[in-house]
Amino acid sequence: MKILAIESSCDETAASVVEDGRTVLSNVVASQVKDHIIYGGVVPEIASRMHATAISGVVKKALEDANCTLDDIEAIGVTYAPGLIGALLVGLNFAKGLAYSLGKPLVPVHHLRSHIAANYITSPDLEPPFLCLVVSGGHSHIVAVNSYTDFTIIGKTRDDAAGECMDKSARAMGLDYPGGVNLDRVSKEGNPKAYKFPHPKVDGSKYDFSFSGLKTAVVNTVHNAKQKGEEINVPDLGASCIDTVAEILTGKTMEAAEEFGFTKIALAGGVSANSRLRAKMTERCERNGYKLYMPRLDLCGDNGAMVGAQAYYEYKSGNRASLDLNAFATMPIDEKI
Repeated sequence: MKILAIESSCDETAASVVEDGRTVLSNVVASQVKDHIIYGGVVPEIASRMHATAISGVVKKALEDANCTLDDIEAIGVTYAPGLIGALLVGLNFAKGLAYSLGKPLVPVHHLRSHIAANYITSPDLEPPFLCLVVSGGHSHIVAVNSYTDFTIIGKTRDDAAGECMDKSARAMGLDYPGGVNLDRVSKEGNPKAYKFPHPKVDGSKYDFSFSGLKTAVVNTVHNAKQKGEEINVPDLGASCIDTVAEILTGKTMEAAEEFGFTKIALAGGVSANSRLRAKMTERCERNGYKLYMPRLDLCGDNGAMVGAQAYYEYKSGNRASLDLNAFATMPIDEKI
């Protein structure tokens, strides 16, 4: 079956036509990165307005690229949570209008579930159950994927997400938005052991993360150097920051895999594109004899294809939404509407 999927949770307006959950017929993304650079981050009001301007054209292009019409579409999948509420509402209301006018089912898709589903496109042999590390600018989760629509949260961040930690650290170093991407780029030649940073732990929660203290430590390192008139070696500092984040994420994921008996491990989310994290996860999984799955780089960021992949399995499980479906800025991955 062909599903038209729509994604607008942050600063990418995206649409895709996906067949049977694994075959991508089109994948169109209109990025707003250049429009937010001058502000050093995403401005929610601007993002919402740009989604409203772009969404009609993006959906039309997705249908054209897939060489199909709305009559060929059997369901409309859409991200409804979590994300920027104004941005989500643009995509959701557009999808609701299409579903109503066409008489097609509306399939609600959780944003983090769809990031995990990006792996189904990259690796057609991947099937649940498996363990997934989901890392992005707003989320850091270790999730047991019990089935395509059943998830158990094993660990999550208590404060800042890994991506936010790297974004804010990059900004303190004077790097442009998107910080995490630029930090990864400039730190490739840096010494990851040049600066020693803490590995915060959460009392009583073995697999939960805390990146607020690490972010503060990096920012303070920059500020202290400026106050003393010292030069900061940005590649070294960036490499040390990323290496610390990657080691924390990888270490806890490996511990969880051993304790809960998982031998299939997946990586998902925007931060899954980080070169140091991918290398560290690859090395540790090979050492432990685990099979590692990672999405293609073009599927790490927000896109419609991942929404279409997850929408297929939500549809197959009987998950439908009525036209009074609302958007939610926050919602756990294991919650059902």
